Amino acid sequence: MSQRPDLRQRRTALEHEWSHWIPRLSVPGTRPGGSAQLRHEVTESWARSLGSVDPGRDSAPVTEGGPVHQRWTSSPLYRPVSGLAGELHSIAEDAGFVTAVTDESGTILWTCGGPTMRRKAERVNFAPGGRWDEQAMGTNALSLALRTGRPSSVFSAEHLVSALHGWVCYCAPVHGPDGRVLGVLDLSTTWDRSHPLAMSTVRTLVSTIEARLTTTEHNRPQAARLRLTCLGPEQALQAVPDGSHLPLRPRQLEILTLLALEPDGFSPERLRAALYGDRPVTASTFKAEISHLRRALGGGIAPRRYALTIPVSCDAADVLRALERGDTDTALSRYGGPLLPRSQAPGIEEWRTRLEVAVREAVLASTRPDHALRYGERAPYDAEIHEHALGLLGPRDTRRAIAAGRLTTALRD
Repeated sequence: MSQRPDLRQRRTALEHEWSHWIPRLSVPGTRPGGSAQLRHEVTESWARSLGSVDPGRDSAPVTEGGPVHQRWTSSPLYRPVSGLAGELHSIAEDAGFVTAVTDESGTILWTCGGPTMRRKAERVNFAPGGRWDEQAMGTNALSLALRTGRPSSVFSAEHLVSALHGWVCYCAPVHGPDGRVLGVLDLSTTWDRSHPLAMSTVRTLVSTIEARLTTTEHNRPQAARLRLTCLGPEQALQAVPDGSHLPLRPRQLEILTLLALEPDGFSPERLRAALYGDRPVTASTFKAEISHLRRALGGGIAPRRYALTIPVSCDAADVLRALERGDTDTALSRYGGPLLPRSQAPGIEEWRTRLEVAVREAVLASTRPDHALRYGERAPYDAEIHEHALGLLGPRDTRRAIAAGRLTTALRD
C-alpha cells in the first residue's frame, strides 16, 4: 500500500501545479477507479485559497474578539432565524444534518442539529465562532456563497482542506431588503448522506428568512436605519432610504465609527483610551459625549459595555468584510480614502493604518492590473504600486502609459 503523501509536499504541488493536479482529484461516491472533474468556480477558489490556507489544517480558526453570542443577538438575522428555530432543528435532526448561520464575514454565529452530527462538526470547528471565509478555510460552500452571492454546494474532495473531504455542504446567502448579503444559511452532513432535495430546502428556508427581514424592516422606525460614511474627505451619517443627514460633532463621529468597526463593543475604559489616549479628560466629559450620541441615535447604544443596538451600516466595515472574503474589487470600490483623516483619536489612527495597509496589501497580492491602477489614483507617490501595475500590464496595453507616468512622478519626487 502506498504511503499517504506528506501534506507540505501536497501543498507545494498544489501551489505550483494546481491547474494540472485538480482535475485528477478522486471524489468519494464516484464509480470505482473513477474521478470527478472539478467545477470552474471550485478550481478558481482553490487557486485563490492556496496562498493563505494549508490544505492539511484540521479545523477552522476561531474568530478574533472571543465569543460571538452578542454578535448573534444583535445580528439582523437573529429574529427571523429564531422564529424558524423549531423547523431548522427538526430538519437537521431528522435528516442527519448540521444547520449553521453565519454573518457576512463567514463567521458562524449559530448552529443546530443532532448530538452526533454536532460533535462531528465541532471537530472541524463548524461551530459558533469558527471562521469559514475563503481566506480562513479555503474552498467551501459558505465561502463560495458569500463571494458569489448565489446558492452553492461543495461535495467531498471539492473542499480544499482534507479534513472536510468527508462532508457535503449546501448553502445560500441571505440578502437584506437593501440587497446586501447579511450572511448565509448552510446545511451540512457527511458525503454519504447527501440528498438531492437539500439545496431546494436551503433555498426555501432562505426565502422565508428574507421575507421576515422585509417585514421587520418595514416596521422599523426610520431613525434606526442609518448609513455611516467615514472614509475619505466627506463624512456623514444618513438616514436610509431618504438620505437625510443626522448632524454629529467630530467626537461623536469618532465614537460611532469605533462602535461600527467593533460590533462586540468596548468597556468604558477601553473606549475612553481609544478616544483620548493619555490626555487628561474627565469621566464626566467622556460620558457626556456618549449621552449626546445616544440621544442623536434615539437610543441605540448599550449601557455599561458600549455597543450599538441598532443597525448602522458603515463603508469602512464594508471594506473589511470584502477583504476578509478576498473580494479586492469590492474593497476598492468602497474605499473612499483614509478613515476620518482629520481625527487624532488613537483608536481611529490605529484603524486608519490597519485599513490602509490591508487595502494596499490586497492590491499588491492581486493579479489584476486594474486593481493597481485604481489604487494608484489615490496613491500617486507609491512607486511599488505603480511598478506592480506595470508588471501586470501586457506590452501592448495602452494603460502602461498611465502606470509609467505615475511611476516616473513618484520616483522623481
